[in-house]
Amino acid sequence: MPGQENSSDKEKNLELFLSIGLDERTARNTIANSKVTSNLTAVIHEADVTHGCDRTVGNLLYSVSTKYPTNALVHRPTLLEYVVSSKIKTPAQLEAAFSFLAATASENFKLEDFELACGVGVEVSAEEIEKSVNEVFEENKGAILEQRYRTNVGDLFAHLRKRHPWADPKIVKKLIDAKLYELLGERTAADDEKVPKKKKEKTPKVEEKSVVVSTPEQPSEEEINPFLIFPQPEENFKVHTEVFFSDGSILRCCNTKELLEKHLKVTGGRVLTRFPPEPNGYLHIGHAKAMFVDFGLAKDRGGGCYLRYDDTNPEAEKKEYIDHIEEIVKWMGWEPFKITYTSDYFQDLYDLAVELIRRGHAYVDHQTPEEVKKYRENKVNSPWRDRPIAESLKLFEDMRRGLIEEGKATLRMKQDMQSDNYNMYDLIAYRIKFTPHPHAGDKWCVYPSYDYAHCIVDSLENVTHSLCTLEFETRRASYYWLLHSLGLYQPYVWEYSRLNISNTVMSKRKLNKLVTEKWVDGWDDPRLMTLAGLRRRGVTSTAINTFVRGIGITRSDCSMIRVDRLEYHIREELNKTAPRTMVVLNPLKVVITNLEVGSTLDLDARKWPDVQADDVSAYYKVPFSNVVYIESSDFRTKDSKDYYGLAPGKSVLLRYAFPIKCTDVIFDDDKETVLEIRAEYDPSKKTKPKGVLHWVAEPSPGVDPLNIEVRLFDKLFLSENPAELEDWLADLNPQSKVVIPNAYAVSSLGTAAVGDKFQFERLGYFVVDKDSTPEKLVFNRTVTLRDSYNKGGK
Repeated sequence: MPGQENSSDKEKNLELFLSIGLDERTARNTIANSKVTSNLTAVIHEADVTHGCDRTVGNLLYSVSTKYPTNALVHRPTLLEYVVSSKIKTPAQLEAAFSFLAATASENFKLEDFELACGVGVEVSAEEIEKSVNEVFEENKGAILEQRYRTNVGDLFAHLRKRHPWADPKIVKKLIDAKLYELLGERTAADDEKVPKKKKEKTPKVEEKSVVVSTPEQPSEEEINPFLIFPQPEENFKVHTEVFFSDGSILRCCNTKELLEKHLKVTGGRVLTRFPPEPNGYLHIGHAKAMFVDFGLAKDRGGGCYLRYDDTNPEAEKKEYIDHIEEIVKWMGWEPFKITYTSDYFQDLYDLAVELIRRGHAYVDHQTPEEVKKYRENKVNSPWRDRPIAESLKLFEDMRRGLIEEGKATLRMKQDMQSDNYNMYDLIAYRIKFTPHPHAGDKWCVYPSYDYAHCIVDSLENVTHSLCTLEFETRRASYYWLLHSLGLYQPYVWEYSRLNISNTVMSKRKLNKLVTEKWVDGWDDPRLMTLAGLRRRGVTSTAINTFVRGIGITRSDCSMIRVDRLEYHIREELNKTAPRTMVVLNPLKVVITNLEVGSTLDLDARKWPDVQADDVSAYYKVPFSNVVYIESSDFRTKDSKDYYGLAPGKSVLLRYAFPIKCTDVIFDDDKETVLEIRAEYDPSKKTKPKGVLHWVAEPSPGVDPLNIEVRLFDKLFLSENPAELEDWLADLNPQSKVVIPNAYAVSSLGTAAVGDKFQFERLGYFVVDKDSTPEKLVFNRTVTLRDSYNKGGK
């Protein structure tokens, strides 16, 4: 049966991938991606290691299968010989090989040149490495002594790699560790303490990930610097993409020396990227990854990143979305080099469209959308494809002047209707829309398409690296065809895997449906994975950026990331920055009979778990009176050995206060509903119960504690991948939002302001919501205290 054969093939591939040293998680993720599986299988057979190989070689072969320049496939057997024979044995050498082969493409080259470029045979002695390590430590001694074992080891690696690009990374790691120990001595308890709260005051920025010094394994280059995979702007004369046409011709995409020199003169050789969102909705967490890649590369290379609004569809765009995007980009910690709009270039784009017609590469078409679809499916040319150039010029001018009805004409690019690539089937460049534009006003009634405008504006803005997600990979051909046809500068295009998170949807269309049909409470509903929703839920931008950085920017992994993984980073951040306090969600009254009515004790409660006793700022006052409230779920009428809450005749410790013992239970008329507990407290604290409960007391006789509203948020959808379901709305989690209108809080919480974050002890992390009023605070649960994320998994 086909299913059984498929399963058998997967098991064989898993066994094969494990035999070359891949860990099981990577191997299984690879099998889930048919393209990478095919590539890796071919590489293993080509390298003749079907019997297995050591892990170092296997990891390099995996990199070959995911990153190899497609225009140089003819040279792959040569590279694999060097890998298997360990002449190329480090990731740095392999990346150098990729760059060399991408530049030479299918041309012949001298092995001496190749070996020189890849450092083959270059041996860097341990003595040379040690000498350089000593020099780097001497140059950075002050910072290392200050930061001690929090020193960013990745930065030290980067310094060493500049000096010795071909040095054995294991020796480098060993010597850095030894030097750290020599300089700092044994790790102390202080080295492992949480970073002080003052970190919160810094502007949120993506920071290099600190590598724990005691970790035995060498960190990968992508962990040290994920942006090393991208070439420098001056290398953009090398062929890195080939477009194959149905007539047998090949377009080898690269810039002429003249075009590149002109570009470099304008930019000064700086890296320029762009983050190009459509202003047709709010940004979601997938855009956070795009920002990390676009802004992060520019920051890493000392360049700039445009925030460019891709505003070519006036019907879907709003000023609200434009304002939101600018605000959220800055909240995420990124500073645009310049804010631009595709509509800023409408005149340039129109003029270039006219030029495209003049060159015989575009024509005015009158097919309906249905006809265009049918003709493209059958690879049939439009009847108007070969109309005279002069006629198309005249009709395009009529389109611009509003003389042709909407839907009656489009401008189409004359590409390759017989191509194997659907995105070369004469894509539409312009369409008529009698709709005012939110940025350009009512000047235009013809608007460019994404496929036409995107690459041209990249070129006009001298973007060096045009970065996008993998679904755009097939559009490379159209991108470069158009720039080549117009003789324009060509940016370097690179695609990365998109971010897919479980139990949510991130399609703009689906998000818009949830919002407009009021399945959620707006674009910033805390249940959504929009960045506005995450911010309102109390998630910090630094936690999001750390999460995104941990996922990486490779092309090889398109699997679903469990939401637990994001929650792990949120907890890590809030554990350092959110002070502790006490709130009771479902209050149960406890009357302490041996404490005088009206007597109130002011007790010290800790905002932070590990504080010095003399640090007054780390404590807050809580009143303790003869009426306190505990969680209803913390009381049972029947005790058991595995239960640590309160029960008749049993004692518990009220956190920061005293042990209490239940002496009586007051029931309602139904003899089941508990109305009140009677208890006695132990002022000597000699009783040592196992259970510890949070609580809130009456601040004065007959006065209720601070009344607040608490909103408990959970996953929006029940299924991991609701987008795959036909009736995805039926999968909405009915318990995704639970409102508790009358929770009790300690008095000190009354001064909290919108955006303030807290850990409610035993309950989770919470933030003050914008719906709060002077009369009543509203809190959103950001995340529970329970952490189910396993670092070893997705």
